[in-house]
Amino acid sequence: MKVAVLDIKGKETGRQVELSDEVFGIEPSEHAIYLDVKQYLANQRQGTHAAKERADIVGSTRKIKKQKGTGTARAGSIKSPIFRGGGRIFGPRPRSYSFKLNKGQKRLARKSALSQKVAEGNFHVVEDFNFEAPRTKDFIQVIQDLGLADKKSLFILGESNKNVYLSSRNLKRSDVITSSELSTYKILNAANVVVLEGSLEGIQETLSK
Repeated sequence: MKVAVLDIKGKETGRQVELSDEVFGIEPSEHAIYLDVKQYLANQRQGTHAAKERADIVGSTRKIKKQKGTGTARAGSIKSPIFRGGGRIFGPRPRSYSFKLNKGQKRLARKSALSQKVAEGNFHVVEDFNFEAPRTKDFIQVIQDLGLADKKSLFILGESNKNVYLSSRNLKRSDVITSSELSTYKILNAANVVVLEGSLEGIQETLSK
């Protein structure tokens, strides 16, 4: 599959790159995508939630009333969950939400997400570019020239580029990552995926294993 290479002005350079059908042209697996996104979101959870149960409440342990003859239910402690200020029944405890997902499944999910973007026509290959200094205005101009001004966009770089990253950091609708940081969630969370030409080889090599 061949795709035209654009310059930062959004115009075709006259060159094309060959996209691997094994990475960018597969039948998307919705289940693999679901599992990978689920794992990504689960890993974002801190799991620090906690509630005081009966054993964690500080209070008197004396029996608050006699066992029989009161006409009401028996009660042994003011820390009982049925009383105001008592412990919580089966309250949340700190835990980890992460779970294991094998590498093959994760690769399949990322290939499925990329193939879906290509099929939808929301995948663009742009020649490598850089800025002399970090300027948000320069990055906004690139987005506008590519026709992505009002859309969520994901830019994938071959390697870390401080000037490009800092230029995009203040823009809520744009995200800049390197090919090693690629995730299914980030691909699907963007309306358009913009891949810099220099990152294609790394993406295809990693996902073809």
